[in-house]
Amino acid sequence: MDRLSEAEIDRIFHALADRTRRDILAVTAGDGRSISALAERYPMSFAAVQKHVAVLEEAGLVTKERRGRERLVRTEVDPIRRVSEVLDGIEDLWRSRLERIDDLLKSERTTDARTPNRGDRP
Repeated sequence: MDRLSEAEIDRIFHALADRTRRDILAVTAGDGRSISALAERYPMSFAAVQKHVAVLEEAGLVTKERRGRERLVRTEVDPIRRVSEVLDGIEDLWRSRLERIDDLLKSERTTDARTPNRGDRP
């Protein structure tokens, strides 16, 4: 699997930053929905829903398929999996850093326990 470019990652996170777009992804997973059906779900204009779908499509998170007179919107799972791998990498990096900090703190406690206090000297 190819690595996502920084521009692709930015587009995906931008698309996911909006609650309506995240909901569209959930609704269009599996069967897909027409833009008309999506527009009925939200308190906004048809054009506004089209714009949300366009942002998702630009990010590669949905595809549109013509079926008769309608265009069905379907969630694409692969880009979501790929960006999840990016997040896993960030999590691994921070877990590693926290483990190193923990090791340093343990080392400090061990060193402090072996060092006599100044008041203990004769």
